[in-house]
Amino acid sequence: MTSRHDDSASPPPCIPSVRLLIWTLVAGTVLMTGALHDGQPPQPSAGQAFSAPAAPAAPAAGRTAAADSAVQPLPPSEPLRIRIPAIEVDAPLTRLSLDPAGALRPPPADEPDLAGWYGGGTTPGSVGTAITAGHVDLRTGRPGVFYGLGALAKGNTIEIDREDRRTAVFTVDAVEVYAKDSFPSEKVYGDSERAELRVITCGGGYAEHTGYQGNVVVYATLTAVE
Repeated sequence: MTSRHDDSASPPPCIPSVRLLIWTLVAGTVLMTGALHDGQPPQPSAGQAFSAPAAPAAPAAGRTAAADSAVQPLPPSEPLRIRIPAIEVDAPLTRLSLDPAGALRPPPADEPDLAGWYGGGTTPGSVGTAITAGHVDLRTGRPGVFYGLGALAKGNTIEIDREDRRTAVFTVDAVEVYAKDSFPSEKVYGDSERAELRVITCGGGYAEHTGYQGNVVVYATLTAVE
């Protein structure tokens, strides 16, 4: 099965300019990698979604047991590595920047085991919403670092090793999948008074000529520091 992903981007709602640049992460070309394999990466079940919509006044997407056990955020420090034991991810992190069009540059396609984080935003473990991203697969059919992301479940942990020799441990609050044309930007990227993490890759339905039709998003909250 061959594919070519649609690299076009619909403009997001009118928002402050810095946020506008961040929101192009999903609408733009990042993570748009085509697959030649016949299988499809795991997709999150409805049971892994938030149980109820977030209240309008809430700073984050919803509250769960993980969110209620959040710990004190850490000072900013460069993230070095991401580990997700449940899906056997143990990968280095590289800083990602924005291209001239405002889309997040993806990790290099020739390094499928490399994940990235948005270097212009919150560092994982610090107060706010940190963004990490990686390929689901490559055009050659080789699985990418986040191929199994859709198999994560509430309560799974994500560990981020930082330059300050601390490890920020996040607990998964929810795993959801969204179509490109209905991606809830504010829900995913909205400000938070806690230390939160988003992990994003391609997902949803698959069309031969346009590739993946959406994105898998993991929501997680800082629950421990090691």
